[in-house]
Amino acid sequence: MPKVRLSKVGKMYAGKHPAVRDLDLEIDDGELLVLVGPSGCGKSTVLRMIAGLEEVSSGEIRIGDRVVNDVPPRDRDIAMVFQNYALYPHMSVFDNMAFGLRRRKVPAPDVDRRVRAAAAALDIERYLDRKPRELSGGERQRVALGRALVREPSVFLFDEPLSNLDARLRVQTRAEIKRLHQRVRTTMIYVTHDQVEAMTLGDRIAVLRAGELQQVATPEALYHEPANAFVAGFIGSPPINLVPAVISGNGLLALEVAGFHTPVPAPLGEKLLPFRGQRVLVGIRPEDLIRGSTSDAKFRLRGTVEVSEPLGNETLVYWRTSVGVVVSRQTAGAPPPVGTEGQLEAGYDALHVFDSRDERAIA
Repeated sequence: MPKVRLSKVGKMYAGKHPAVRDLDLEIDDGELLVLVGPSGCGKSTVLRMIAGLEEVSSGEIRIGDRVVNDVPPRDRDIAMVFQNYALYPHMSVFDNMAFGLRRRKVPAPDVDRRVRAAAAALDIERYLDRKPRELSGGERQRVALGRALVREPSVFLFDEPLSNLDARLRVQTRAEIKRLHQRVRTTMIYVTHDQVEAMTLGDRIAVLRAGELQQVATPEALYHEPANAFVAGFIGSPPINLVPAVISGNGLLALEVAGFHTPVPAPLGEKLLPFRGQRVLVGIRPEDLIRGSTSDAKFRLRGTVEVSEPLGNETLVYWRTSVGVVVSRQTAGAPPPVGTEGQLEAGYDALHVFDSRDERAIA
């Protein structure tokens, strides 16, 4: 399978700000890369430029060794799955899946073999004689996946294919796409605004914001080593807590926040030394924010419980503090009642510190 390489790719619409700016991105052979970001960040525009459905304003797109900027979509050897299933209602499932192959004059025995193999992979063999109206939303989406799969393309492109499904079907179909990729190992580029989809599907994830690439990394690296506060806040559910603080001290540095003045251990202090006297943002994942008072050598806040959200295996507790609302994740025991006051703390090894000016990660 070929690599897909974007070099300084940009997209400018007439009279508007750039939709995509100088995007450098490389998708490896057989990789499933997810493009994620909020609405309007440019992720679908990137996908449509790779597909040839949008013209490239600047830069270069390569699929394998070939520059495809001016290559028509039908000649790029890609298959695209959209949010809208776009199935022909008067055709059977088999005929919907076979339609593209027949238009390319693929011999009938090959058409039959490919359609039945794809149907088996997606567990829709029993639906081949049915019409789309006789299928559920999840089954229709699997037919759309099968229609792309039978083409045996070099690259699959997915544009928010699960957005129209309910929560249960999203989980089910997401798992089917993951299994499909593990089976065929074809290069796949998947667009979503749902960070849970991104984390569960992607070999790597590229996070976009306002048309600019913020970070590209494995799901684990994005979660534990975010490049900036935006990535830290976008990846993770519930989002990371971002607390304003000041780095103070002449010799031993400390973090000052909401009345607490806590000395910083040496390894972290060395990274924060150039920022002494400046404001920073301290990021704390909800699972790292613990109620109690076990040590002075921890980052601390005081708060009052405003809301508890029981989720079965865990409870999310929202605390009102002097620097805003923060959320903690509790996995054992009864949650504190609303109105409870208490101290929250987090170990320094669990903190993410960002420069408040440009939101870049310091430590």
